[in-house]
Amino acid sequence: MDLAIVGLGRMGGNMARRLHQAGHRVIAYNRSREKTEEIVAEGLEGGFTPEEVVGMLPVPRIVWLMVPAGDATEATLGEFAELLAPGDTIVDGGNADFHDSKRRHEVLKAQGIRFVDAGISGGVWGLKNGYGTMVGGDPEAVGPLEPIFRSLAPEGGYVHCGPAGSGHYAKMVHNGIEYGLMQAYAEGFEILHASQYPLDLEAIAKAWNHGTVIRSWLLELAGLAFEQYGEGLDELRGWVADSGEGRWTVQEAIDLDVPAPVITLSLLTRFRSRQPESYGAKVLAALRQQFGGHAVRTEEAPE
Repeated sequence: MDLAIVGLGRMGGNMARRLHQAGHRVIAYNRSREKTEEIVAEGLEGGFTPEEVVGMLPVPRIVWLMVPAGDATEATLGEFAELLAPGDTIVDGGNADFHDSKRRHEVLKAQGIRFVDAGISGGVWGLKNGYGTMVGGDPEAVGPLEPIFRSLAPEGGYVHCGPAGSGHYAKMVHNGIEYGLMQAYAEGFEILHASQYPLDLEAIAKAWNHGTVIRSWLLELAGLAFEQYGEGLDELRGWVADSGEGRWTVQEAIDLDVPAPVITLSLLTRFRSRQPESYGAKVLAALRQQFGGHAVRTEEAPE
């Protein structure tokens, strides 16, 4: 099938490569010309303006956006929607808020343009292993694109979740679960690292991935991380970002009155990781000193 991939970052570029390898005709486009030239040098086709990209596609056109969620998606979607015609399709494969996806579906529907929201998981390993693909949209929009989705995903890794917004909704909850899993592994390995035993954390991580009930791809990646950085992870700072989906998952749990303590606490722990010194912890120390005379540590006397 013919389609354009708009946005050639860590995910979009490798998705374009995987689809090209599967026999699809991919028109690659990135706002910075260098990334487009790089992927064209590998044998894919490329356009250097939105107008050129749209002109290279047969009707009905398929434009797949892989740009950051929020303003960038909004602007890029609007730019391409002005160039497309009724019957064409825009796929948003970014980590968009599902509320935005529902709204965009309605806006484009009024123009006769089909909209599909695709939650994509696989990270930098997706080119080799495939991308978990969670799709939302009207059946008449999703059905014709299924050869693309099935080429992108590993066997069994594609699902049409339901109507508009449901693909990004499923990806949101997927990432919330990911937060909790990662936090549990992080806490477990910190306990092992602090223990009285001279433990080989790389060996333990790799052994746990064979036959144990906690084996997973994330655990496999933990073993690779210890192999790359060493047990102490001395090259890394304990600063952890969040890209939005964890927050949205927690908010949705609140809105639905669903208790989600693990996901919520894992999100809050990420916030704590960005504080060079916790003001709240200082308040706790001061209060303990005030009511109980407990010792405090100062910058002048850290020990």
